[in-house]
Amino acid sequence: MMAVRTMNPVHEAGTCAVAATAEIIGAKWTALLVHDLSEGPRRFSELERSCQGISPRTLAERLRALEADGILERQSYPETPPRVEYRLTPKGQSLLPIIDAMREFGREWLPCGRAHPHSL
Repeated sequence: MMAVRTMNPVHEAGTCAVAATAEIIGAKWTALLVHDLSEGPRRFSELERSCQGISPRTLAERLRALEADGILERQSYPETPPRVEYRLTPKGQSLLPIIDAMREFGREWLPCGRAHPHSL
């Protein structure tokens, strides 16, 4: 039996699951940050390096927003100098099938996927 799909008259994050998910995953840099964190905890400098073009301020804002959304958690270690790592929460890990689908789409349909088989 097929699931019945109904289209909402207006796609709003408060009433539409697709709109709510798109609001999170569609924010600039989010998919790349989730992708990077899928391999394990990362430090701010590692994330900054892997997301070429992101400013430190924008990265800090995205990380704070993803933490507020429960997608990632920030772990501080009492060391000198201080060490902070970010890791996906179970909620963030549940986004990984979306990231995997994006990777497969890119490999199949976009020129970047043909030139670099291990890209995103």
